[in-house]
Amino acid sequence: MTTQYGFLLIPPVAPVAKPANWPKDYKNLTPEVSFRRIYEYAGGDWQEDNGVWQQNVFAYYLSIACNHCEDPACTKVCPSGAMHKREDGFVVVNEEVCIGCRYCHMACPYGAPQYNADKGHMTKCDGCHERVAEGKKPICVESCPLRALDFGPIAELRAKHGQLAAVAPLPSAHFTRPSIVIKPNANARPCGDTTGYLANPKEV
Repeated sequence: MTTQYGFLLIPPVAPVAKPANWPKDYKNLTPEVSFRRIYEYAGGDWQEDNGVWQQNVFAYYLSIACNHCEDPACTKVCPSGAMHKREDGFVVVNEEVCIGCRYCHMACPYGAPQYNADKGHMTKCDGCHERVAEGKKPICVESCPLRALDFGPIAELRAKHGQLAAVAPLPSAHFTRPSIVIKPNANARPCGDTTGYLANPKEV
């Protein structure tokens, strides 16, 4: 493998613009398919301190797509070989070979592969590898109004921003070794945290 690319996630404390329209026009996606989704993690309650009640409410947002994992679960369960990892590290699906069994969706802890009913097979974020080959960044990175995303060789991102690849409500990074770096804000809770909850489950 030549260069493993990855994403930098910078969770804002304000709501992120929903990503539904960022890649949809570029990728010609149906309304049911969203390659990048916003996870809203929130929590907190009221606590009494010497007769004074104070709140510790928190919330933050994560923009998650395919993480182009170093050890992708989706490729291991694909019976046709359609789901595969390229030499540049991007995990992609060969739509001409895919049989639409959805095993990859069930295996992926991030729900990245999605079934396109109109096409009859799986689709997913491909990292906009064609744009990357031209020296451009993925369309979601260039379109994010809050600059909550960045992209580049994962080794460079980790050297600059650290190794953190999981915060709540994401699963532990050791399962698939996702090619992401998270630059947490003050509200971020560690992976496995139970003080908060996923506030928008129907959107992810």
